[in-house]
Formats: sequence, C-alpha cells, structure tokens
Amino acid sequence: MSDHNTSCDAGLGDGQPAGSRPGAMDAIRPDRTATPLVGLRVVEFVHMIMGPTCGLVLADLGAEVIKVEPTPDGDNTRRLGGSGAGFFAFGNRNKQSLAVDLKSEEGMTLVRRLLATADIVVENFRPGAMDKLGLGYAALSAENPRLIYCSCKGFLPGPYEHRVALDEVVQMMGGLAYMTGDPGRPLRVGSSVNDIMGGMFGAIGILSALHERHATGRGRHVQVGLFENNVLLVSQHMAQFAVSGVEAPPMTKRLPAWPVYDIFEVADGQVFVGVVTDTQWQVFCEAFGLAHLAADPELASRRQRVEARGRTIPQVAAAFAGLTRAALMDKCERLGLPYAPIARPVELFDDPHLNASGGLVPMVLPDGIAVKLPALPLGFDGVRPGLRRNPPAVGADGAAVAAGLGYSAEEIAQLRGLGVLG
Repeated sequence: MSDHNTSCDAGLGDGQPAGSRPGAMDAIRPDRTATPLVGLRVVEFVHMIMGPTCGLVLADLGAEVIKVEPTPDGDNTRRLGGSGAGFFAFGNRNKQSLAVDLKSEEGMTLVRRLLATADIVVENFRPGAMDKLGLGYAALSAENPRLIYCSCKGFLPGPYEHRVALDEVVQMMGGLAYMTGDPGRPLRVGSSVNDIMGGMFGAIGILSALHERHATGRGRHVQVGLFENNVLLVSQHMAQFAVSGVEAPPMTKRLPAWPVYDIFEVADGQVFVGVVTDTQWQVFCEAFGLAHLAADPELASRRQRVEARGRTIPQVAAAFAGLTRAALMDKCERLGLPYAPIARPVELFDDPHLNASGGLVPMVLPDGIAVKLPALPLGFDGVRPGLRRNPPAVGADGAAVAAGLGYSAEEIAQLRGLGVLG
C-alpha cells in the first residue's frame, strides 16, 4: 500500500573516487563485486513502499542513501500497524536517517547543502509537494544539471495524474484484481506488487539515466507510475485478446495451457505439479502408474491432452492422493518435473535454499528486534548484496551528515537545540 498523493529524494561525478568532494562516502567495502554503486549519493524523500523500494535497490547495490524525514518523529511509515507493520523494516536497510525540520530556514539550508552533493533524488509524495518546498526537479536541476531526479507517483503525467493512488486502486482499475478473483468478485494480489515493482522500475530508470550521464554530463527527470506498472502486469492478457480475439478470463476460470498444471491434495497437504512437454508427459505417466494415458492415441499431442483434462486430471489426482508431500516432491525432483509446496510467507524464514544462498539478510531494527528479510533477487559473480547498515533510528545519522557537509560541532549542537536537527 502506498499513498502517492499526500504532501510531504543527486552528483558524485561518474568515475570519481569516493571522498573527492564534500559529503562523499568515506569507506568503500572490499567486496565491491556486490556493491557496484559505491560512490553514488542518493537523497530520498519517501514513505510507504514504492519510494523506499527504489532507494532500497540502490542502497543494497552500494549507493549511499540518505533518508530525509521530518523531525522529531520521522517517517509515518515507522508507526504503521496491521498489514503495514513491516513496511519500514522491509524498505530501509542500508540507509542513513537525517531528521530535519524543512519548515525552518536552517533546516532547508542544510538540506540544500546536502542536495548539492547528491547524484540522485528519489521522492514519492503528492504531485507538486516537492515544488512547493522549492525541491522540485526544475529548481534542483537548474542548480545541479547532473542531478538525476526520480518521481514515484500513482500515475504518469496525464488526465489521472492528480488522483490519489494506492496499490489497491490501480489493481482494481488496471485489470489485475479482475484476473485474480472469481468472476464478479475482483481480488487484489496478496502483495504490494505495483509498489514494489514500481520502485524497481524507478531504479532501472535511474541507472539508465546514470549511463546516459556518462556521455552527456546531464541528469534526467525519471518518472514511474503505479497504474502504468499495473498495466504492464496485465499486458499478456491484453496481447492475448489482440492476437486471438478471445478475452482472458480470470485465472480461477481459465483453461490452463498445459496438460497438468494444478494444485493437488495429498495425504498431508497440497503440492503444485506441472507437466508441460511431451517428454515430461511420457516420464510422468510411467512413473505414476498412468502408462495407459501415455499410450492413449487421443492424448498424443499437448493440445489433445489439454482438451482432455476433464478425464485425465481426476486420474492424476487419484495417483497422488495416497502420497505425502515429501514423497511426491522427492519423486518430481528425481524426474525433473516442475513442482512446488504450497507455502505461507512465514515458512520462508526457514527455507533451506534461502538460508544457504544468502537470500535472507539478518538485521536489527531500531527497536532491537532481530529479523532476517529477503535480499535483492540477484548476485554478482556469486555474491549477494547484503547488510551494510541496519534500518536507522529516526535521525541516527543527522550529526554525521551535517559534519560531512562542513557543519561544526557547535553548529550541530545549535541546530539540535533549535529542534531543526533530530
């Protein structure tokens, strides 16, 4: 969930060594293979999921990401409960926190000094909110033409751009909820898919602009939208209609494209099994006592097998019914068949593959709770991006950021005394 329309994120030179100008990162990790963005400074003005996800990608890849949040209490996302209780923990590792009063002249001066040292800004507040603060793209790029500025919004510029947007809203209006639920009962996907994927597209746009900046010396205004992201997610269904003239029904009512592509009940739970190729069909039938299906001339082709699912799937289900989950999955593993246990998110904490491959990042939250959350789904020469900084407490890095900008200890103490610096 993300509110992209509420009121309230630059350039270390390409190839310049860290520390070559005020505020640049002091330290470079020795395992640079997993932190290719070391040396870039990102300043983010974000909350909820979409904007923080964009910054998370950049931070995990090694960029210095400074989260600007209001003093004294910080980003409201820190205090969400219910289904939002994990938002802050999810999106804020490897970042620094600068809590500052942007309504004060002193606070705005500090932030402007920070932005003068930045390569990238990320923001996801109501259209026009950053402009009202004097921190919009036009104003900042005029002062720093190399700045890459990413705006994560509900909608890209157009008739809808001023609407309030949430993941739920765009899933409903963008066809994704229709495809997920039963006919007449649209259902949102069980994750903030547009917020997360939208943040990823923000990072992709930023990295594209960064590559271009090597040649041009100029930044760009990168814009990403929740609604447009959702439309991309249903583009396969739009393409199906354009090509075939047949509208895709909701996933609960669609005819699978494969002979076996189903969730099956077994003795102690459920397992998904897929059989999608001619070779797999032969192997599958022989292994599970269904040789008569493999020999049936009316099931010779994939199309025939798909059309005959009404009589074949009950036989497959009967062959599985007496097996345990472990036995069925072990057999599918040995046969090279696609399979999956039906897992709940909480079970992933103990997933052996995630734990052995660096797929979960251990961290400690500001309230002292120790957690391990998913790493970015990528690696560099076998090295996964990991933890460099725990999610920060409100304003935890304010003094260090200010000192890096040239503020003296006395000036920092004065700003704290005035409540400007958290």
